Amino acid sequence: MPNWNKILNEINTAGSTYDVIRKKYLQKLYKITGRNIIIYYSGWLQKPNAPDVQVNDADKNGFMTVIHKLDRKKGLDLLLHTPGGETAAMESLVDYLHSMFDTNIRAIIPQLALSAGTMIACACKEIIMGRHSSLGPIDPQFKGVPAHGVVEEFNRAYKEIKNDPAKAYVWQPIISKYSPTLIGECEKAIEWSEEMVKEWLLSGMLKDVEDAENVVKNIIKELGDHALNKSHARHLSAEKCKEIGLKVVQLEDDDILQDAVLSVHHSCIHTLSATNAFKIIENHKGIAFIQSMQQIIVKR
Repeated sequence: MPNWNKILNEINTAGSTYDVIRKKYLQKLYKITGRNIIIYYSGWLQKPNAPDVQVNDADKNGFMTVIHKLDRKKGLDLLLHTPGGETAAMESLVDYLHSMFDTNIRAIIPQLALSAGTMIACACKEIIMGRHSSLGPIDPQFKGVPAHGVVEEFNRAYKEIKNDPAKAYVWQPIISKYSPTLIGECEKAIEWSEEMVKEWLLSGMLKDVEDAENVVKNIIKELGDHALNKSHARHLSAEKCKEIGLKVVQLEDDDILQDAVLSVHHSCIHTLSATNAFKIIENHKGIAFIQSMQQIIVKR
C-alpha cells in the first residue's frame, strides 16, 4: 500500500484537470502525426502583466526539459502561440532546436505567432496555419520603439533640414532626445534580424526553391519593412504569408489534423485562462515546464 508521500507524489504527477485534458489531446495529436510535439504557449493575452510572457533566455530550460529523451529522428512539430520577445534569446533557441532536429521542424500556428514568433516559424521547414491564424512583422523593436521608425524619422529630418535649414528649429527638440548611438544601434538591429531570417529560409524552408534569393528578399521586405506594414502589431493571414513566398500548408486541408490541433489549442487557452500558468512548454509525453504567477512547475 502506498504511503502518504507516495500518494501525494502521484497526485502532483497527474496534475490538475486542465493538465489531464491537455495531455490527452497532445497524445491524440501525436497519434495522428507520428512526430514529436512540443507546445510553446504564452498567456500574454490572458495575463498581460505577467513578468516573462515573451520569448526569453529562461525558455531554453523548458525546451531542454521537454526535448530530453525524445526520439529526434521523428522530427518536431512546434505549436507556437507567442507575442515574440528578445531577439538574442530567440536566435539562441532556434540554434538549439536546429542542433536537436536539424531543419526537420514544422511550425503549427493555431492562432498567433508574432514578431520573434514569426522568426521562429521562418526557421522551420514549413508553416501550418488556419484561416484564423496570423504571423506578424519582424521589424525589430529597440527599447520599445520600432527601429525602422527611428531610422526613417532621422532620414526624414536630414532631408527636410538639407532642403530647408529653417526646419532645423522644428526637428532639433526631437533629434536632441536621441542617444549618441541610437541610429547605429537601430540599423544593426534591423540588419541582424534580416540576416537571421534570410539564413534560415535559404538553408531550410526555401533551400530547394527556384530563385530562392529573390523569394527570400521579397519575404524579408514584406515582413520587415515597417513603412510597408505600418504597425508592428499587424496580423498577417495564412493567405498573405503564402502570397509573399513562405511555405504555408493550410490546416483546413486535413480535417482530422485540424480538429486535433485546435483541441490542443483550446485546452492550452483554458489552462492559461483558468490557472496561474502564464507560459507552457510541454511535449506529447506529458513532460511539461510550466511557469506560473507563483512558481515554475516541472511535471514528469
